[in-house]
Amino acid sequence: MGMRTVDFSEFPLAEVGHTVLMAGVVFDGPRGQYLVPFPECGGWDRADLAEVDLSVDEWNQLLRQSDTMETEILQQAADGTVVKAMVRKCERLIAGQVSWNVFRRDGFKCRYCGRGDVPLTVDHLVLWEEGGPSIEANLVAACKKCNKARGRLPYAEWLFDPYYRRVEQNLTPEQRAANTDLNDTLDAIPLLVRVRSR
Repeated sequence: MGMRTVDFSEFPLAEVGHTVLMAGVVFDGPRGQYLVPFPECGGWDRADLAEVDLSVDEWNQLLRQSDTMETEILQQAADGTVVKAMVRKCERLIAGQVSWNVFRRDGFKCRYCGRGDVPLTVDHLVLWEEGGPSIEANLVAACKKCNKARGRLPYAEWLFDPYYRRVEQNLTPEQRAANTDLNDTLDAIPLLVRVRSR
């Protein structure tokens, strides 16, 4: 059975960078195409894979959603095909030292499930989309799976989400209490106002 095709209008553009994340790349070569998942992102159900055929304008929309600054990032060949996409660093990029400090503070383990044997990300307590800054007080270490499961849930709601309630069982009572206590710190986090260029 071949891969299904969906129209760009069916693609969840507004969720890119939130709950829809990059999970791999596709390479094209003389002997075929290769789907290469990122570590910890494999094991997809092939029936869930869909191809989204984009026009140049739609590519621009997708890349604008992925990058907070709206810059020209596509080049066209004489025949109209896209020949190069350059993605610049976006405002969501968190300084390496900040991430390192958060990982060290949280014992190099996910604050939500307690795992320390998987790659870690940082999760914003006050969501980035709501003006949450990328500062240590607003970040916790989170594995990719937990970070994706939380998505854009407000932190207080996340603590009652069935997924969190299940994985928090791996934590000590002190760790669970520390996560709950983070609720009391949210009002003190200074919010940012983000203005998109163009």
